[in-house]
Amino acid sequence: MNPAILAQEGYESTTVNESPVHELFPGIRARPLWRGSSGATANLLEMDPGTSWPHDDVHEPGPEEVFVVSGTFNDGARDYPAGSFLHAPAGSWHVPQTTTGCTLFVFYPEG
Repeated sequence: MNPAILAQEGYESTTVNESPVHELFPGIRARPLWRGSSGATANLLEMDPGTSWPHDDVHEPGPEEVFVVSGTFNDGARDYPAGSFLHAPAGSWHVPQTTTGCTLFVFYPEG
């Protein structure tokens, strides 16, 4: 084991259980995992079965990267099973929803 790895400036880690839970909408929770100095963020999004974003989710100021960890995510157009990756460019939109429930890793490289 090399402790110098963990001593590097900016090298961070956390666990989902250590991350605070923020309810965004009924049955939809976000757990912030990391925030970079430039505003980039990494989050875990948990959606209960039968939940849907109450409005269009517009990607501003930058893009959104989504990896489906478990369950099936639907963007309002199609289903994405666990293991799927989505890139939504800045200015694009979707309506996040799920019939089965899902867990997503969501990364905003520009905040």
